[in-house]
Amino acid sequence: MYDIIGDIHGYATPLKRMLEKLRYKKIKGTWHHPDRKVIFVGDYIDRGPEIPETLEIIKGMVDTDNAIALMGNHEYNALAYHTVIAGKPLRKHNEQNTHQHQATLEQFSKYPEEWQMYLQWFYTLPLFFEDERIRVVHACWDDDHIQWLKDRQKSVTHSRNRITSNYVTLDEELLVASHDKTKQAYTVIEETLKGKEFDIPAKYAWLDKDGHLRNANRTKWWVKLFENVYGK
Repeated sequence: MYDIIGDIHGYATPLKRMLEKLRYKKIKGTWHHPDRKVIFVGDYIDRGPEIPETLEIIKGMVDTDNAIALMGNHEYNALAYHTVIAGKPLRKHNEQNTHQHQATLEQFSKYPEEWQMYLQWFYTLPLFFEDERIRVVHACWDDDHIQWLKDRQKSVTHSRNRITSNYVTLDEELLVASHDKTKQAYTVIEETLKGKEFDIPAKYAWLDKDGHLRNANRTKWWVKLFENVYGK
């Protein structure tokens, strides 16, 4: 049985309260439940005041098989922000992007080695999870995108003489490709981790909570899926 927990964004104290309400107990420094585990759905960093502790809790639960932690767009953005290709970061260090990432930068400013460890850990986070009972993804489950990721993973693991697996994670090659709008990787990662969007008329543009002008809205992609399964 799974407990699914969404975007935590560095709020470790509410996370601990939630785990307690779900009857998890902290044993030898890690949260456990006798017959359940958490699926964390991504977005562990940025915004909140307790980002290092949040990552410590989640990674500790993953390492002891008490949780599965998926990648969110904020972990993806962090990797891009800190990855330099040909002298330039994949994610621009402009005012908007830096502001979004500022809380993480500040809270790890005195712990650069620890932050580098977590950046490498982000590469181990699955882009989605599925078994015979459940499917979980950070933003959007598109069957074609999921299959593309599976096929790519099989190709990559085979070429490296590794065991083929449906355990699909990001690697630097995919990270770089996903920033090229001419490649399929861009659409697959963009929609899987950020959702499907449609452009809106300029007169309906709106300011988000961070004061950024939005010219697109995310679609309710799940509505048609539910209608196909359950009817209108």
